[in-house]
Amino acid sequence: MIERLSEIFSEIKLAYKIVEEVVKNTSIMRSKTLEALTQVKGIYIKCENFQRTGSFKFRGAWNALSHLSKDKKKKGVIAHSSGNHAQAVALAAKILGIKAVIVMPENTSEFKKKATENYGAEIIYSGNKPKDRAIMAEKLAEERELSLIHPHNDYQVIFGAGTVAYELLREIGKLDLILAPVGGGGLISGTAIAAKGLLPNIQVIGVEPQNADDAYRSFKSGTRLLVENPDTIADGLRTSLGENTFPIIQEHVDDIITVSEEQIFKSMMFYLERMKIVAEPSGAVSLAPLLFNLLNKKLVKNKRIGVILSGGNVDLLQFFSKFKSSDIKS
Repeated sequence: MIERLSEIFSEIKLAYKIVEEVVKNTSIMRSKTLEALTQVKGIYIKCENFQRTGSFKFRGAWNALSHLSKDKKKKGVIAHSSGNHAQAVALAAKILGIKAVIVMPENTSEFKKKATENYGAEIIYSGNKPKDRAIMAEKLAEERELSLIHPHNDYQVIFGAGTVAYELLREIGKLDLILAPVGGGGLISGTAIAAKGLLPNIQVIGVEPQNADDAYRSFKSGTRLLVENPDTIADGLRTSLGENTFPIIQEHVDDIITVSEEQIFKSMMFYLERMKIVAEPSGAVSLAPLLFNLLNKKLVKNKRIGVILSGGNVDLLQFFSKFKSSDIKS
């Protein structure tokens, strides 16, 4: 196990060398109010909402595209995504001069559609279930001889995502616990590899919406379970764990917990009102366990904790016209 962790941790360090000159070294912010509420010694929020394209996804996209051969770069790439991975692949491809095709669900927000279009990608729309876009992307990849850049089940995407935690820990130093969102598992997998590689005794906990709790159920049962179009405001976390991410999570993540829709909404509002930070629902989930005291007190009291705010791509006017705090069911 130690040898295996050492081997995959070296991939995180390699990924960081590849991405560090292109990605932003995003801000790490603290909230004295939050620390006082939770009796935590220090809470360090890694703000990937300030990353290029507005989320951590650019790291994995850049790393994955950088590993392609000249021939594969010449033929082009394809990805499927409801938004953040789409934008990340589109921009990375544009910078590298690679043709990009993105398969997006028809119900993707106009905000994210326009952003992806602006990066120059060809967009093709699919049905709204996660498997719809995956099936279409795989079909087009074969027909057009395009390289599929999977949003979370590609090892180079995972290693790129892990550079978030690697960067955080290199700057802050020792942490006792790190919290990260869980959707398809790319971010939490990369986070666990980076964190355990640097600090073997650190606790790594994934956070997932209760309304899309397949990762939680998979983790607890030991069997990878799939989810079908779950109803959650955290649209970036509606996907199931991948065949590559699940074993990493099983071995290196300490726990996965779930949070309610109301808790996600109020975490967004805390970021906005108290810290003046725009966080999308998927990015705000990792704050909720601290804000609502969902963790064992022994795990957090007088400890140093890292929180990965994974993205900030949300159309606030549309979001707040559709959702009100009183409308969100817990």
